[in-house]
Amino acid sequence: MSAKEDCLFCKIVAGDIPSTKVYEDDRVLAFRDVAPMMPVHVLVIPKAHYENIADGVADEDLVACMRAVDEVAQAEGVKGSGFRVLTNTGDDACQSVHHLHFHVLGGAQMNDGDPSVR
Repeated sequence: MSAKEDCLFCKIVAGDIPSTKVYEDDRVLAFRDVAPMMPVHVLVIPKAHYENIADGVADEDLVACMRAVDEVAQAEGVKGSGFRVLTNTGDDACQSVHHLHFHVLGGAQMNDGDPSVR
């Protein structure tokens, strides 16, 4: 899949919009959320454009994202204490940016319900 011209996250991948990078490799970019819901709130995205997790994500991109989640959790110091990984799929799930992304959340005690992240 290629970049989508009007996609905010594709523009971040291209370097057209700045971000605070936490991790990057040839398939994945991880950067700090601009409106964090937790002390640690990093978005992990595939560089290739997929609308969401139900968009036929290539195995290689999905595995790369999960490896990046592990790297981010380690780098952010939440791997040992615990963290949450969340993705929203579609409008009914409040997906506000239609480019597959995983929220890595941690750094504080969470409640039993999911945080309201988009």
